[in-house]
Amino acid sequence: MTNRSVVIDTNCLVQIISKKSPFRPVWDAFLNNEYEMCVSNEILDEYQEVLEQLTTTSIAENMIMSLINSRNVKMINPQYRFNLIEKDPDDNKFVDCAITGGADFIVSDDAHFNILKQIQFPHVRVWHLSEFLQEFI
Repeated sequence: MTNRSVVIDTNCLVQIISKKSPFRPVWDAFLNNEYEMCVSNEILDEYQEVLEQLTTTSIAENMIMSLINSRNVKMINPQYRFNLIEKDPDDNKFVDCAITGGADFIVSDDAHFNILKQIQFPHVRVWHLSEFLQEFI
């Protein structure tokens, strides 16, 4: 397993798990332990909620259990809220997890994360899903 550690926004998780997605190699790389995914309970809750809307409760629960039991998932429990994204405060759970977990970057296609480019400290890098696929996978 590589020492690369990332936080994956829900919009990107949904894109990488589909077998027909051009971004599927990102999920396959995770399954092959090529990077570590940082998650918090808040992130897992959002993953499950969105997956239930797109699939079934059973599939969503199985997916979450797979993540929880994966050896390349790092469970993070942020104790501090940085509140760096004001336009969509719900996105801050990903930022808090990345900072607290020492992630190399967040993978997201959400424009709200662009504000992080203007913040000097704490510095949080954000890669679009296509960048992550091209540069790392």
